Amino acid sequence: MTIIRLLSRPVRGALLAAALTLPLAPFASRADEAVDPADWTDVLAKAKGQTVYFHAWGGEPRINAYIAWAGEQLQQRHGITVEQVKVDDTANVVARIVAEKAAGQDSGGAVDLVWINGENFASLKKAGLLMSPGWATKLQNWPLVDVENKPAVVTDFTEPTDGQESPWGMAKLVFMHDTATLAEPPKTLDALAEHVKANPGRFTYPQPPNFHGSTFLKQVLATTIADRAKLSRPVDPASFEADVAPLFAYLDALHPNMWRQGRAFPQNQPALRQLLADGEIDIAFTFNPAGASAAIAAGELPDTVRTFVLDGGTIGNAHFLAIPFNASAKAGALVLADFLLSPEAQARKQDPAIWGDPTVLAVERLETAERERFAALDLGIATLSPEELGPVIEEPHASWMVELERAWTARYASQ
Repeated sequence: MTIIRLLSRPVRGALLAAALTLPLAPFASRADEAVDPADWTDVLAKAKGQTVYFHAWGGEPRINAYIAWAGEQLQQRHGITVEQVKVDDTANVVARIVAEKAAGQDSGGAVDLVWINGENFASLKKAGLLMSPGWATKLQNWPLVDVENKPAVVTDFTEPTDGQESPWGMAKLVFMHDTATLAEPPKTLDALAEHVKANPGRFTYPQPPNFHGSTFLKQVLATTIADRAKLSRPVDPASFEADVAPLFAYLDALHPNMWRQGRAFPQNQPALRQLLADGEIDIAFTFNPAGASAAIAAGELPDTVRTFVLDGGTIGNAHFLAIPFNASAKAGALVLADFLLSPEAQARKQDPAIWGDPTVLAVERLETAERERFAALDLGIATLSPEELGPVIEEPHASWMVELERAWTARYASQ
């Protein structure tokens, strides 16, 4: 079986475009040195002077600014240059790595570090296109990771990470409403459908395969499927249509009453948030529990916006950093991944004034000064407490996202 056949459908679809952009000659000028993360002194020595090409979603200015700050720290402390390559779909990065492998480029790759999770990680792991297992658990800050209480940091969409990606942040789906126009939001999917029916045009979701749009599909699927235990296993083609029938019955009824009658969708979460800010819709959502507070702090949402979760729980996961098998600056990538896991970087990231992304660390195990750094954070007026966030619905196996996006596109994309 070829590597390409091991990849998910969206990744295979993006492969051709990436392959067409490959240079005719390999990156021969970029050294690829073997590194052992257990020998951190050697890692730091080899990393000095390297340039790390960090491929990360570039659709949020706050996140881009945070990555720029991290790059400044690495330059000052370790002589490492960080270049963010802003991407709109991680599947394209995966396709790039696959194309390099197909071209025989086993070193000097264009991608040094990638922000990743879900089916994209599963695809690279399955194809053997990641740095050898165990590097993440050898990072200097790994002992501070809260593996016990946040099991998603070592299991990505039911796929064991095996130390081939380093956790970067936690995520949980939360909904947003403006209390100035909607005091009591619907707390169940049935109530949401009733609200949309009574208030046509006041709800929408990003168009799958956008990550947030696909997450909404998974939230509905987890609520409507007859046997939720099936979601922890790969899709069974024999029962898939029956398993997702209640999901599409729900969407069929919802779409005619949605924004633009469900014939057009916002392209991403910032566009969805803007519709809420403009008063065009009543309810939006984000995968960042502090996202609304961060948007209020940035003047992107009115300060009357608050967040809520659905009764019974919402989808939650972790997001990660991975190093491709043929990265040019593996040492520099290790140092960057370790810095982004540090209490300093994690606390700054959790600050809604900066980004508002929840930490993967066990804060209670940190040194006093580091705990105080977290304790001093003002999580914002729209951020729910851990108790209010309620139970987490675990991500389905990565194959569900692939098949859901295929089925959604076939059913609605041409309307």
